[in-house]
Formats: sequence, C-alpha cells, structure tokens
Amino acid sequence: MKVIKKQRNSKMCIMCGLDNEYGVRAPFYTMEDGSVMTVFSYREQHQSYPGRVHGGLITSMLDEMGLRALWAKELTEESFGVTTSIQTKFRKPVPYNETIIGKGIIVKDTPRFCTAEVGLYDKHGTLLSNGTVNYLKLTVKEIAENVSEHEELCYLVEDGVSEISFE
Repeated sequence: MKVIKKQRNSKMCIMCGLDNEYGVRAPFYTMEDGSVMTVFSYREQHQSYPGRVHGGLITSMLDEMGLRALWAKELTEESFGVTTSIQTKFRKPVPYNETIIGKGIIVKDTPRFCTAEVGLYDKHGTLLSNGTVNYLKLTVKEIAENVSEHEELCYLVEDGVSEISFE
C-alpha cells in the first residue's frame, strides 16, 4: 500500500521517541486508505520472557497507533487526545529483533471521541496482537501544561519509504 506522508517522531515517547535510548523509535506513515502503518523491530530490552516482547509494550504500540490513525484520517498532526480504554488481544508471541508491521484505522469519530482498530503483524501478515482503543479528544494544553504542540513532536525524518506491504 502506498505511503501518503511520514508522520513526526517525538523526543522521548517510549514508542516513537528518537532521543529515548530504551524506546522502540518506530516511524509512522499515513497511508492511502486513511490508515496509519509502521514498520519496526522491538529489541531484546523490550522482552518479558526470552524471545518474547512484554505485553505492556505491545499494548503501548497499539495505543500509539490508534491516535496516529486519527492523524492519518484527518491528514494533520494537530488532533490530540488521551486513551480512555484499550482492549488488547494477544494472538501469538511477538518476537524481538524481527520486523513487525503495525496498522491502525479509525472506525468511529465524533467531535469529542474516537475509536481505532489496531493490529501488529509479522512480516508475512500473520496477526500477532490486535485491539480496540478509545480516546477522548483534548488539546495539547489540556493534556500537559507549558508544552507547545510540536515541542515534543519535533522530528520529521524523511526516510524514503513509499510503500508498505507484507512479504
């Protein structure tokens, strides 16, 4: 599927923060169908049992993709919000040091709330984990005092990715 645009990365977010030495540092892309996708790898530092990623970090990525799916739908990174609920289903162990592809899409959107369906897949398209995330839309000022909209989301690193697909 074709990439429409690359989304910004933050400084310290555990999922997308480029300055967070323990983070995943995942890139996110707005796709032609209005969804968001990411291609990344968890690292050994993200494990629970050897060979498996910690469920909390899996759920964190699903959460991250949900709000970014709103950005993909609206074609802007100006909407923000906080998670009100998240349901995660763990289908298969998520490995570290292997390519993971994430996809999320908004399935319900109102002026105050939105709902996203999100999933993590291996490089062959096998579903590893999926979920439903609900958000309350808020401004950056309502979420965190003394922070501008792009102070934390300050990195836009173009990487030439123009299409994402499974093998």
